[in-house]
Amino acid sequence: MRRCLSIWSVAAILAAAPLVAGAAEDPLKVCLDEDRPPLSVHRKGKPDAGFDVLLARAVAERLRRPLAIQWFESRLDEDSSPQLEANALLSDGRCSLVGGYALTQDSLVVPGIKTARLPDFAGATRDDRRRRVALGVLAPSQPYIYSPMTVVLGPQARGRKIGDIGDLAGLRLVIDSGSLGDAILMTFDKGRLIENITHLVPGRDDLLGALERGDHDATLIDLARFDAHRAAHPDTAITASGYYYPIGANRGYVGLASDGALVEAVNKTLGQLATEGKIAEFGKQAGLTYLPPREPAILGDVWTQIIQR
Repeated sequence: MRRCLSIWSVAAILAAAPLVAGAAEDPLKVCLDEDRPPLSVHRKGKPDAGFDVLLARAVAERLRRPLAIQWFESRLDEDSSPQLEANALLSDGRCSLVGGYALTQDSLVVPGIKTARLPDFAGATRDDRRRRVALGVLAPSQPYIYSPMTVVLGPQARGRKIGDIGDLAGLRLVIDSGSLGDAILMTFDKGRLIENITHLVPGRDDLLGALERGDHDATLIDLARFDAHRAAHPDTAITASGYYYPIGANRGYVGLASDGALVEAVNKTLGQLATEGKIAEFGKQAGLTYLPPREPAILGDVWTQIIQR
């Protein structure tokens, strides 16, 4: 009887083995923005590149799963937002994780609407562009990078010491209209800098190009955006001031709350990679100024904090 049980036990293990192997071979699907250098870049005829690409590969390898990147193109309109786009991609099963996600309380609240449209994504059909997706609840991973705003200086302001936004007084400032940097500059010290600010239209005007030409002296933008410009223009005349605005957001992965086991496994993996110095190394390889995550892990009410400063 014992021999029979042993045989059946072995048979059960052998029967289950293909199922376990099959589960391990399921790809880890990660959604990444196709045009956010140096975080993630997807260009026809060129290898995929960027910090988030390197990190996603490492996470998938540690989880012993092949990586499948779902590239998408972010857009903004009256019916959409980065939060709704990420939620729609996840809820539609296009991916299990969205990378490079800004971890703020506002970006993680339960959606106020029940459905949203998908952003444009690689392989999308006409029907995909028309339909709406029932939304789920988002769950963040632990953060893996800190993403601050920084002051960038034009040629005529090169070497100017910037220790606070107030040090921009007297400079010709330029900013993308409606951006976070716009809100910071316009509300600083009850509007003290307003008369020196020129607003440009995002997507139509070239902010960093105007700064490069010397039309303006300084701007306030996301650090990664300056990294991307510097990589594309190695001989650029604009320079980093070294000043980081004190209110910044961490970035991490976001998945669905219903997929908590995956988020937990990813957290464990991110912790290992950070301890080994791998995440900082990926930043260096991608030409990104890497800053480790800071507290709070999830940023609170950004607008209130800006207005109160």
